[in-house]
Amino acid sequence: MKASIPVWQGELVRLHQRMGDVFARSEVRERSLAYLEGLLSGCERKNSWQVAEWAGDASPYGMQYLLGRARWDTDLLRTRLGEYVKEKLGSRDAVLVLDETGFLKKGLHSAGVQRQYSGTAGRIENSQVGVFLCYAGRRGYVLLDRELYLPRSWAEDGARRRAAGIPDEIEFATKPMLGRQMLERAFEAGMPCGWIAADEVYGHDGKLRHWLQERRQPYVLAVAADQRLWRSDLRQHRVDEIASQLPKRSWKRLSAGHGAKGERLYDWALLPWAERQGWQHALLVRRSLEAKPEHAYYFTFAPKKKSTLKMLVAVAGRRWAVESAFQMAKSECGLDHYEVRHWQGWYRHITLSMLALAVLTVLSAQEKKNFSATGPSQRTGNPAFARYRAVQRLAQPGSSSALV
Repeated sequence: MKASIPVWQGELVRLHQRMGDVFARSEVRERSLAYLEGLLSGCERKNSWQVAEWAGDASPYGMQYLLGRARWDTDLLRTRLGEYVKEKLGSRDAVLVLDETGFLKKGLHSAGVQRQYSGTAGRIENSQVGVFLCYAGRRGYVLLDRELYLPRSWAEDGARRRAAGIPDEIEFATKPMLGRQMLERAFEAGMPCGWIAADEVYGHDGKLRHWLQERRQPYVLAVAADQRLWRSDLRQHRVDEIASQLPKRSWKRLSAGHGAKGERLYDWALLPWAERQGWQHALLVRRSLEAKPEHAYYFTFAPKKKSTLKMLVAVAGRRWAVESAFQMAKSECGLDHYEVRHWQGWYRHITLSMLALAVLTVLSAQEKKNFSATGPSQRTGNPAFARYRAVQRLAQPGSSSALV
């Protein structure tokens, strides 16, 4: 095994020691720590072969065994990850963000793979799609939960399911259904949060919106231009038609947070359309500043006192946190470097990668705290951490001050 690097590895070891109930056997426990160290290393590709080589193993079989046949509870590891995030990064004004990302794959045998739209490629490609829950808190953002999307063609093909090791109890579920499962787990675990944010895939789903409303859970959910709303004339109108009729005085220029090119400035308009027991439904519209502007639309639901334009814009801006989390998890923690085909192998690699990202995020939060308290903090000595900090500076989702 490689020699320890005190600061970053110390945090990883402390976290790993809290997970004795996840890895019952000592050999598997040690192997999992080596795998995590490999994910945080400078390996060019963080698959079983290169992680094993970095760890000094003669072959990749030990790492492959960890992801495949070894006995350990992947979902319990996800639970321990949530506890770590809650303790180190939890904040009551955090935003839980739902989104998916694609994993480009060759062949037909990886669980859930098919030709489908991949946001990673920006087109239809042969890929797997993972649905993720991002925790965007005041002190950082991490990937908190994950589910592999299983297309209907896979869900209904028994032979294919068995070959990929997909459990019998797994049924077809839409992406919003998978998102709700992850939100339910976060709520049951008492994960502190103030808002839910998501793109059109989830905002379009009326069942998901109604479920959040029943829970009195504030949200800002993107919807498509052809989404319809009931108006006072008792007719349904497209949201883009409603936006086109808003007077000039309805628009206000605000920043949705900091990006790689500075402030994300847009023109915004807010149209409340229903209120009940102090909770308000509204249509939030974003307009870009180009000569031929592009528009985005959001359904919002929150207590009336929180349904201010400034606050809702801040939440909409925080949705970009998940893109930053994907970027950092892929570039620094090997999220998309896996070469496993089976269902269990996907969940194991992805969850370990999410844990590695959480360690980097916690170290970043501690560095900021130390810097503000005593000046420049101790360098971690980990190249992955240095790259993470550089990426993070270019991908800040914006201040959370407006969410308080």
